[in-house]
Amino acid sequence: MPSLPKKKVGIVACSGEELAAGTVTRLAALDVLERLRPGDTVAICLPLFLAGGKGDRAFARFYPTVAVDGCEKRCAARATEMYSGKPAASVVVTEIAEEQGIGGIEGRRRLNEAGRRAVTATAERIADHVDDLLGAARDRTGSTQAREGSASEVPATAAATCSCGSGIPVRDVMIGARQVNLLALPLIFEQFRQAGKAPSDATAREILEVVRIYNPVPRETEPAYVLALLQEYVRFLVEKGATT
Repeated sequence: MPSLPKKKVGIVACSGEELAAGTVTRLAALDVLERLRPGDTVAICLPLFLAGGKGDRAFARFYPTVAVDGCEKRCAARATEMYSGKPAASVVVTEIAEEQGIGGIEGRRRLNEAGRRAVTATAERIADHVDDLLGAARDRTGSTQAREGSASEVPATAAATCSCGSGIPVRDVMIGARQVNLLALPLIFEQFRQAGKAPSDATAREILEVVRIYNPVPRETEPAYVLALLQEYVRFLVEKGATT
């Protein structure tokens, strides 16, 4: 089986700017990405995700994601489910604020005190989901004291690790008349190349079984997949300078 990058959690935050809660989502997500769980999370850019960013969509299909929304519209969660699959966890700022009695969140550029409290509460909820998804056993003793007052101070220009650079390889393949991007295919091909597997129908069927681990393959399309994978494997070997 291909050796894929370390498992991380993608954070996809609502990009709505008309509500103060949208500012809360972005600041909370950045706090998790930059300070609370920097080694365990990557950012998924929602606008790029919606526009068809292959790296972001591939990450969300392969790894768990936490959708962070400002309100009950749940734009981030719905977009993730539509294009890559249901998020592993969903966080809504207005729901957290109501749970913790935080009212009167205001300020789209500069949050008021209620907004800053909401950022801290939301960031901690996201971090908890990350720990649960990764099965991490973390000591949270005194965490509130350590984090208090710092979440809302994360600068809007802070750089976070992006899912498009997460290292999940994707290769576009024509399956019949439809182009499909297949996760991990370059690694799968390389594994078969190193094993000395020559191109053949039998090899293509073996490749398909591994491809199926990382990608949905409808049963009725299997013959088309076998043919396409055989052609693509030959092309891959030529690219690598291997004889076929």
